[in-house]
Amino acid sequence: QVHLVESGGGLVQAGESLRLSCAASGSIVRINAMDWYRQAPGKQRELVATISRGGSTNYADSVKGRFTISRDNAQNTGYLQMNSLKPEDTAVYYCNVDVQSVFKRYPEVWGQGTLVTVSS
Repeated sequence: QVHLVESGGGLVQAGESLRLSCAASGSIVRINAMDWYRQAPGKQRELVATISRGGSTNYADSVKGRFTISRDNAQNTGYLQMNSLKPEDTAVYYCNVDVQSVFKRYPEVWGQGTLVTVSS
């Protein structure tokens, strides 16, 4: 079984930065893609950024140039550096990974989410 724990959320003012972390644990052989999603109140969950095992990245247009996704394969950890935050970035942020464990592949493992609140 694989578990994800996100951390790093909080309350910040517009223009400030936060760094989210996503730590995976369990019988992990390899983590493939790692994604960050977010869900704002009353809205659908949306994909924010994704990173392949090799480091290729993609971003939602709304965060390009402000957010940076990265990962440490040795530590089974992913990060989302968020700069120049805006009030519209307020949401619960979720980590999602495609992971190969000792026993099977789990194409979608979700964390519990971490709340990011940006005040104007």
